[in-house]
Amino acid sequence: MARDPSAGEPAGTAPGGHGDGGPRGGAGGFLRRLHPLDWLAGALLVLGLLAVVTGLLPAEPAAEEMRRVGPLLAFLGTVIVMAELTGRAQVFDVVASWVARAGRGRYPLLFGLCVLFASLTTITLNLDTTAVLLTPVMLALAGRVGIAAVPLAMTTVWLANTASLLLPVSNLTNLLAADRVALSPSGLAAVMWLPQLAAIGMTAVCLWVFYWRRGRRGADRYVPPGAPVAEDPLLLRICAVACVGFLLAILVADVPLWSASLTAMVVVVVAFAVRRPRELRLSLVPWRLLVLVPGMFLVVQTVDAHGLHELLESLLGTDDGFLGMLRSAAVGAGVANVLNNLPAYLAGEAVVPAGNQGQLLALLIGVNVGPLVTPWASLATLLWFERCRWQGTRIHMGRFVGTGLVLSVTGTLAAVCALALMV
Repeated sequence: MARDPSAGEPAGTAPGGHGDGGPRGGAGGFLRRLHPLDWLAGALLVLGLLAVVTGLLPAEPAAEEMRRVGPLLAFLGTVIVMAELTGRAQVFDVVASWVARAGRGRYPLLFGLCVLFASLTTITLNLDTTAVLLTPVMLALAGRVGIAAVPLAMTTVWLANTASLLLPVSNLTNLLAADRVALSPSGLAAVMWLPQLAAIGMTAVCLWVFYWRRGRRGADRYVPPGAPVAEDPLLLRICAVACVGFLLAILVADVPLWSASLTAMVVVVVAFAVRRPRELRLSLVPWRLLVLVPGMFLVVQTVDAHGLHELLESLLGTDDGFLGMLRSAAVGAGVANVLNNLPAYLAGEAVVPAGNQGQLLALLIGVNVGPLVTPWASLATLLWFERCRWQGTRIHMGRFVGTGLVLSVTGTLAAVCALALMV
């Protein structure tokens, strides 16, 4: 199956560019190849370091934040390399083709399978993997079988966000929340399974009404593709087994996430080193994220110490009951759409009282399910827009904002109501 020409390249690296640092035009050429998100990540890190140097952020809180972010960076770096190589081994392509063939030319069945596929990808491999790897595969699938691209694209971006509640691996915010409430992956799943089902269910309803129904998609049936042919069946099987092993490790053995992802990544990297060594380059490492996350932590900590904390205290309150959970989710969703979901969670978490588990998990729902209105509300959405642009899929911004607002409100409300039944 055809792949997006930018798939697998790091953000800010043009197709054919030297993402591994090879010489092309020296420093000037490197700077010209940087994506705006790379500049944003670098600026946040510089601002955070300046805050520490100038004393705006005292050294002790800064060091505490870096101790907290260390394992998260190890997990992010290793799981994204694993997912990227898994995509290059055609695991996602084969599954997407299987989904289209299993739909038998019927749109309702294809819709249900696509919702399931995107949801499982987000839950098990995190939302950024869905945005970066699944988006080009689904768009290429649309072109191959002659179906509309926008319904598949919206399925991917919405479920990249709304299906990210169940496991710590699903979203960076979940990792932070699980650490705060001392929940293991299985413990978090035991509390969040019903809110996750509610969020996915509401997403499916909105997807069908706004994008998939007959009046929107413009066809009654589609022609299923032929059976997929893997370029290297052995490599595909090894990568698929590594992904399954990673999930079993975090759900059954309850090992640290960074340890499980590191082990799975090593298996996949060794397989590529033997089978396709030319695929292994430094550009596989998600440099943008590894710069963005610590910078964002430091900047949010600084702003929090200079007024944001008091503002959020007044907005969030201390009620751990149902109304308090609704309030926390609404504030989280609102701040996420104004700023971004990660700083929204970080700032909100610092305000929620230590014993208010329901209020904290409602805040988590708000920043995971709610950031669907603005393109910058989550990093996954930004990455998705970039992939759609490379693939030539036009997204109407007015429709994106309007339909996203409806799902943001209804999905967040449904998930919080489900959470109230669990806590």
